[in-house]
Amino acid sequence: MPESLRLVTIVVQRKRGQKVLDAALAAGASGATYFYAQGTGVRERLGFLGRFIEAEKQVILVVANAERACQVLDAARVAGELDNPGSGFAYVQDVSDVAGFFPAATT
Repeated sequence: MPESLRLVTIVVQRKRGQKVLDAALAAGASGATYFYAQGTGVRERLGFLGRFIEAEKQVILVVANAERACQVLDAARVAGELDNPGSGFAYVQDVSDVAGFFPAATT
């Protein structure tokens, strides 16, 4: 039976993207895919304070085994300051099938 894999999706303000990406890699991600996007929602609900939340986002995708996915999520939470409203969010999904994924060798 193949190893259980997870997809970690991280959405952060663009200015924090590189810091979060570096933290994910340091936490054991074998690689990542990222792209830039526009966000809406929280800014409008926060009213005046929403003016300080950037609309430009960086979306980071990391596939990892279950253990590393937890480590990547924790690293992203800290690096992206995700416990602060408007900083971004992250979530983990099960990967049911995969092709072309080669996990990093463990030492």
